[in-house]
Amino acid sequence: MAAQNSNFVTASLKGASQVFFMENPLTGILFFVAMAYASYASGVWATTIGAAVGVVVATLTARLLDCDEKSVASGLYGFNGILVGAALPTFIAVSPQLWVYVVVGAAASTVVTAAFGATLTGRWGIPGSTGPFVLTGWLMVAGAYSFGGLHVTGDAPRLATDYVQGLAPVPAPLELVQIFFRNIGQVYLLGNTISGVLVLAGIFIASIPAGIATAAGSIIATVVAIGMGADPAAVSQGLYGFSPVLTALAVGVVFLQPSVKVALYALLATVTTVFVQGALDVIVAPAGVPSFTAPYVLTMYLFVAPKKLMAPHPHKPVSDHMMAGDDGAAPASAAKPA
Repeated sequence: MAAQNSNFVTASLKGASQVFFMENPLTGILFFVAMAYASYASGVWATTIGAAVGVVVATLTARLLDCDEKSVASGLYGFNGILVGAALPTFIAVSPQLWVYVVVGAAASTVVTAAFGATLTGRWGIPGSTGPFVLTGWLMVAGAYSFGGLHVTGDAPRLATDYVQGLAPVPAPLELVQIFFRNIGQVYLLGNTISGVLVLAGIFIASIPAGIATAAGSIIATVVAIGMGADPAAVSQGLYGFSPVLTALAVGVVFLQPSVKVALYALLATVTTVFVQGALDVIVAPAGVPSFTAPYVLTMYLFVAPKKLMAPHPHKPVSDHMMAGDDGAAPASAAKPA
């Protein structure tokens, strides 16, 4: 029994570390320390408690459903649950109903993770990553608007016309350093600089290349967001950096074999993620839900899917397409009904 309990704790800690693709219980401990520090600094412990509940419930659900034992032990069924557990108390006010919501959401994330594995990964070889968290989180936050026992505390829904455009001054050097670490901490919904330092330290403990890719992703995201004139408040909080950080790590180190070409490919993917972040923020805002890590998920899926098959989709020769003849009229074959 003691060994089983020890294995369960280890699997849960690995689940925490798997948010950044690491399979290291010490890294998981540092991630929890980062969350606890942010809670201590803000005086709000709901996010840390929710994260702990989320990873435990998700891991336990995977065991009860007899999911692949190796995947469960590696934490692959826990990381979406920990994100759901951290996200719901961040965007929904604390109440008895919230904790029921967290437990159900974390358990459901395990089922969604298994579904992604059976379809997206099993059929096309694309890792589900935090896709199950995004889907579960969207449904749970949106659903909270329907229940009187739940109160959504996130930003009010707004339209595309509500966004203010225009260039902003470059932040001071100290703030740039803070943004660098907040970009990393915000993967766990932590806007605390010290928490970002602890998360990055946890990544370097598990993998130096992963730590370098994470740092590079944060720098690239900051430069692009500021250069493109993104909302200074959002940039300062690290909200334009956390998805690009994951993209740089996933594409540059985790899912593709590192090389010079892959590094350039990851650079393009990281920059693209910043633009997708801006787009999805506008798209989901009217629904009153956050984008979560959807910008990373969408970009990663698109950049990992080609793998070595970097070729256009097969199509008919242009000569067979409908086009005007030499005299400007459509060819006879084009005039026939399909």
